[in-house]
Amino acid sequence: MAEKSGGSTGGMFRDVVVYTLARLVLVIALTAAIYYIAQLLGIHQFPLVIAMLFAIVIALPLGIWLLAPLRKRATASIARVDERRRTDRDELRARLRGDKPDK
Repeated sequence: MAEKSGGSTGGMFRDVVVYTLARLVLVIALTAAIYYIAQLLGIHQFPLVIAMLFAIVIALPLGIWLLAPLRKRATASIARVDERRRTDRDELRARLRGDKPDK
């Protein structure tokens, strides 16, 4: 099938990957910050896994707020691809029924 201008899966994939990587970077940065703050406070036996768990819990709401533009762009890309697929499916069903195209 020919690619239409409505939305590309490549653009959607890129937007989702960028958003996912940004979330991972946020968790990594928070993990490092928590771990090194604990070191500065004199807690030298602070496990890295505990810092990571705290970072994940903190990053969930923080990522929604900080990464809102990336999330909105990824969501819009997904919606465009879904709409294009829905339109293609409806056109295919119409052709299979023998209906004339709406174009």
